[in-house]
Amino acid sequence: MCVDGIFTETTAYDLNSTYFAAKASSNHFVRAYGETFARPFVLTNCSNNYGPNHFLEKLIPRFINNIININPLPVYGDGNYTRDWFFVEDPAVAIDLVFHDGNNHETYNISGFDECKNIHSVQLLCQIMNRKLVRSIGTSAKLIIYLKDRPGHDLTCATGASKINKELVWKPSVTLEQSLEKTIDWYLYNKKWLHIVTSGDYQKFYEKQYN
Repeated sequence: MCVDGIFTETTAYDLNSTYFAAKASSNHFVRAYGETFARPFVLTNCSNNYGPNHFLEKLIPRFINNIININPLPVYGDGNYTRDWFFVEDPAVAIDLVFHDGNNHETYNISGFDECKNIHSVQLLCQIMNRKLVRSIGTSAKLIIYLKDRPGHDLTCATGASKINKELVWKPSVTLEQSLEKTIDWYLYNKKWLHIVTSGDYQKFYEKQYN
């Protein structure tokens, strides 16, 4: 269970979905192998990443594309689920730091230190998109719709990362708003890429290469 809704390095796994169970199993395999065969290892647990080239099955890139094309923004439940989103370049730096300087057989959480409710993240995204696309205030927020909640949906998914901050002196380089700005700019500049991955042309590439 999490302490005050925050997942720490010593928090026992309390999984409510097969998705999270599959991810957690990789940690168990690494730790078991390292302990059994006396091999060095370090583990990292990372909160939600996003950024350039992120495929559109995930919330932030999908919503950016939907806002561009004035399509609905589907939010699960009432949107009051706490998540910790942060820019993909920051965990990349953190993982490299843990690999080289982390203590053997230790686990390090990595997060953006910027937890907020999903609906607040979506509303912030809408505000930035309105400004970037020169649309009236509230235009993008009108696209938000609420869907039936999905089974096993965790109310809070926040990762406490004080350990890596104290031991390895790591912290995120940008805030949520700054990283959303950078991410949105990339997608707006790469509308051709967006068209390719939404038109199905990428599937033709795989057919050509592997069939």
